[in-house]
Amino acid sequence: MSSKVLFILKRRLDYNEEKHERHIGLSTGLFNSCNFMNEMLNDCGIESKIAVAIDNNYIDREVSSFKPTHVIVEALWVVPSKFAVLCKLHPNVKWIIRLHSEMPFIASEGIAMDWIGDYAKFPNIIIGVNAPRMLGETAFYLQQLMGWTDAQTKERVIYLPNFYPQTYVKKQFSPAKDIINISCFGAIRPLKNHVLQALSAVKFAESIGRKLRFHINSGRIEMKGEPVLNNLKGMFQHLADNGHELVNHAWRPRDEFLTLCSQMDIGMQVSFTETFNIVGADHISQGVPIVGSTEIPWAASIFCANPVDSDDIVKKLHRTFKMPKLNIWANQLMLTNYTNETRKHWLNYFQK
Repeated sequence: MSSKVLFILKRRLDYNEEKHERHIGLSTGLFNSCNFMNEMLNDCGIESKIAVAIDNNYIDREVSSFKPTHVIVEALWVVPSKFAVLCKLHPNVKWIIRLHSEMPFIASEGIAMDWIGDYAKFPNIIIGVNAPRMLGETAFYLQQLMGWTDAQTKERVIYLPNFYPQTYVKKQFSPAKDIINISCFGAIRPLKNHVLQALSAVKFAESIGRKLRFHINSGRIEMKGEPVLNNLKGMFQHLADNGHELVNHAWRPRDEFLTLCSQMDIGMQVSFTETFNIVGADHISQGVPIVGSTEIPWAASIFCANPVDSDDIVKKLHRTFKMPKLNIWANQLMLTNYTNETRKHWLNYFQK
C-alpha cells in the first residue's frame, strides 16, 4: 500500500480572517516548512495534504475525510490524552509527532518532555525529529523511559529534516555608499540573539564608514522576547544621532517577505540554536549573502560566527562584505546538498 500523508498544524491563537493570510493565520515558518515538504512529497508521487486545525477536536474529521496512512502533527500542540481516542478511531494510521527544536529551545516549552514521554506509550505514535543532535537525545530519553531495544528505538524515533525549494534568484551585490541595510528577521526570542547581532552590525557599519539600517520583524514576540525588543529600541534610540536606525517590518505573506529579503545587503542569523533556519534560506534564495552561526546545518562555515563574540561576528560581516559572491555560492551549494539529502530521507521512509 502506498503512503498517503496528512500534515496537521494548529491555527494561531491570534487568527483574524480579515488580517491573516489564507485560512491559517500568519504565514509562519512552521507553515512554510510544512508546505515545502508537502509539495516535495506530491512532486515525488506521494499523495500529501496539509490541514490546519482549530483545536484537537478537528483532527478526527480531517483524518476521516482524507484517510491517510500517516498523520504528521507539526510541533507539540495535541494533548497526549487525545490519542487514546484517535488511535482507537484510526487504528491503522501511523501518527508522527514532528519536533522542530533542539533541546535548549524546547526546554522553554514546559510540557515538552512530559508530553514526549506520554506520546511514546502509544504503539502507533512515532516521534519525528528534524535535527541529528535532538534525534539522539530524544532516542536516548525514550529508550531509558520505555526500555526499548535499539531496533525498537530506531523504529519509534525517526529523522525527518526540513526541505527547502531549490529556486535561486541572481542579484547584484550593490550596497549604497553611505548606508548598509542588514536584516535580522524572524520572531523576537531570546535565543535568536538579536541584541548582540545588532551591536555587531553597528560596529561593522562604523568600521566601513556607513550608517546602519538594522531591519527586524517586531510582529511576533515569543518566549518572553519583550525585553529583547525593548533593548533593541533603547539601543537605537541612543544611537540615532550617529545615524544608525532600527527598522521595524510587519510580518508579511511569503511572497512579500522574499521581496523584502531581496532588498537587504546582508542577512544575519547568528542564533544560539537552530534546526534549519528558513529565514536564512530565504535570503540566500534571493541572492543575498548571510552571516549565520554553525547551528544552521546547511550554512557555509567560513561565513558563520561565534554567537557570543561580537568581534567574530564583525569579522564574518567583513568577510561577507568583501566576498559576497562566494558567500552566496557556498551557501546555495550547501543548501542544495542539504535539501537533496532531505528528499532522500523522506522518500526512503514513505516509499517503504
